Amino acid sequence: MASPFCCTTLVLSYVSIALVVTIFPTFGTGSTRLATASELEMEAKALLHLGWWSWHGNDTRDRCEWRGIACNEAGSITSIDCSWVAVRGSISPEIGAFSSLESLILSHSALVGELPPSLGKLTLLEELDLSDNSIYGSIPLDWGNMKSLKQLDLSNNQIRGPIPPTLGNLTNLEQLDFSNNQIRGPIPLDWGNMKSLKQLDLSNNQIRGPIPPTLGNLTNLEQLDLSFNQITGAIPREIGNLKNLSELNLSKNKLNGSIPLSIFNLSRLSHFYLDSNLLEGPLPQEMENLKALSFLDLSNNKLIGPIPSQIGNCLVLEELYLSNNHITGSIPFEVFTCPPHTLDLSHNFIEGEIPHQFDNDLYLQGPIPEDFSYRFSSDSFWGNKYLCGNLPDFSPCPSKSSNELKIVQIILPVLCFLAFLGLGVLLFLRSRAKDNIPEPNVTKNGDLFSILNFDGRIAFEDIIEATNDFDIRYCIGTGGYGSVYRAQLPSGKIIALKKLHRREAEVLAFDKSFKNEAKILSEIRHKNIVKLHGFCLHNRCMFLIYEYMARGSLFCVLAYDNEAMEMDWIKRVKIIKDTACALSYLHHDCHPPIVHRDISSNNILLNSNLEACVSDFGTARLIDPDSSNQTMLVGTYGYIAPELAYTMVVTEKCDVYSFGVLALEILMGKHPGELLVSLSASFSKNIMLSDILDPRLSLPSDRRVAKDIVFAATVAFACLRSNPKFRPTMKCASQEFLSRKRPVANRLQAISLLQLKEHDLYMDDEAKFQSQKSGEIVGLHASSST
Repeated sequence: MASPFCCTTLVLSYVSIALVVTIFPTFGTGSTRLATASELEMEAKALLHLGWWSWHGNDTRDRCEWRGIACNEAGSITSIDCSWVAVRGSISPEIGAFSSLESLILSHSALVGELPPSLGKLTLLEELDLSDNSIYGSIPLDWGNMKSLKQLDLSNNQIRGPIPPTLGNLTNLEQLDFSNNQIRGPIPLDWGNMKSLKQLDLSNNQIRGPIPPTLGNLTNLEQLDLSFNQITGAIPREIGNLKNLSELNLSKNKLNGSIPLSIFNLSRLSHFYLDSNLLEGPLPQEMENLKALSFLDLSNNKLIGPIPSQIGNCLVLEELYLSNNHITGSIPFEVFTCPPHTLDLSHNFIEGEIPHQFDNDLYLQGPIPEDFSYRFSSDSFWGNKYLCGNLPDFSPCPSKSSNELKIVQIILPVLCFLAFLGLGVLLFLRSRAKDNIPEPNVTKNGDLFSILNFDGRIAFEDIIEATNDFDIRYCIGTGGYGSVYRAQLPSGKIIALKKLHRREAEVLAFDKSFKNEAKILSEIRHKNIVKLHGFCLHNRCMFLIYEYMARGSLFCVLAYDNEAMEMDWIKRVKIIKDTACALSYLHHDCHPPIVHRDISSNNILLNSNLEACVSDFGTARLIDPDSSNQTMLVGTYGYIAPELAYTMVVTEKCDVYSFGVLALEILMGKHPGELLVSLSASFSKNIMLSDILDPRLSLPSDRRVAKDIVFAATVAFACLRSNPKFRPTMKCASQEFLSRKRPVANRLQAISLLQLKEHDLYMDDEAKFQSQKSGEIVGLHASSST
């Protein structure tokens, strides 16, 4: 039997042990605590090495309170978000020291350099967002170790190389976005292991090879975008296993074969894009199974056969595009059971009658084809107030000939009056000239570049020698006012000569007014306006002497692929900006203001560095110096403001409209004629900005360049408003180009033309067009200046 002393000692021993266990951790825990302290020290050093919070100095003790950083209870960093500060430089390999990191967001910054393999050490990382930077290089193989990753966004960078198959190990991944990069090679077969994936976007890369059938294992996938790549082969039938898919975009590839029937079992599919491929075969009747389908684009393929009547069972279909195929037969009336808002069947082999269900459509626009007058009565189109044509009760469509007739009816009496007036002036001046005939100046040849009113006869002899009497070999262009010649003077200086049509060669008063106007124009000084050096008047001809622009007109550069590709997005935006500055100078800084009247790609000249200068400014006034802006209609077809058809009043806002057309032409690489005709609200919401940009250039990977493109397009659409009162002034447009305001950085593929027209891309009122003129706001949303 134990003594009481022994019992007391035993109890005290147990109590002591209990206190030790309560107050102090076990030795194993104590070693973990020491390791944790070591990790915290490594995190602190790594944080200083990154340099993203340099304004805090070297004291990192309060780092958990720094903006963009979150920590756990032990003080280890779990989240870094620098999207608010736009960090610069490269991502240091030290980033791998943050072993507790769960979220890393470095989007919308100015990061460069390669992707660090050390990120693969972050096995607890769930969110990684490096989008909208200038990161290059390839994706490291080690990234396949980030097993906890749920969101991975590398979009809008310059990432190259193949896709590592090790990413197939990321079985918890739900969102993956590699869009707008330069990734090459095939899609790995192992990606079929990422069964948690809901969103997969590989659009606008250089991915080749077929679509792997293993993607059919991603049964949780809701959005799949492989558009704008070089994917070949047939669409695998396994895609039909993606039962949760709501958006499928395989457009702008090189897919061939027929559309697998299994796809038409995707009952949740609402947006289906297969346009611009090499798909063949008929349109399947199984289309009726797509009950949730609201948007279907199968245009620009090689589809054959008739339109299946079962498409009428797609009751929520709003937009249907089947253009540019080999579809035959007639239009089934079932299409109009629940008619789509937009229907494009153009450029096919469809025949037969148009279904009478068109009677219920009250929003048709444009001219009624002439053949329709033999098949339909005006009742067939009743209620469509935007139609025009030869049918009774419809107004005739405006045509070029009718507009020209209207112009002739207005101008002819004026010309007759001016002719009689000019004849009287001529007779009067001749009677006075007989008494005061000046001696001709036969001085030595002068310097054409320093003397404006040099002797015309001597200047003419110089030009005759330089151009071999205006030989066709020296002609580099023609226009409405005359022909342009390249001439090299004895001094070696190269000039451009615009030989004008001499309609008033016998009118002495014209010579005087011509000289006065030429003197005014020669005093214009702007870096983006072609310099007028002088002029020559001669009894045989008259011409203007301009500086020579080595690359010729913008129109010619855009017409040739090699030269157009040399003109990258930065140069194109700069050309738009420089043209705006030049027009602003002519409209607002010249006295009196000069309206160009003929802004077009032919009148934008480029020097050897592809820098733009506006030419032909004021030429209309030279030809008719007594004309005001309101009495002479000039311009190039396709650039003329619509109000001139009925007002005959030329104002600065006419130049603004022409500038809008020009800006779109520069971005598109061609004249936007068809686009301007189809820019209705219902149609433009379905056209993405990226779809109209010049396909000869790849979409910009630099976020800042993309912003500039969006801004230039926004300016262009503001200038194209049909009501001139609501177009911005050129001064307003020019000032905005020089400011730092830019639209919200949406990716180009997500921006529709409707957004540009309505300017939804601006973050707040400070990012809207505004300029002050005489105390009046003249800007993007309201411009009352005409």
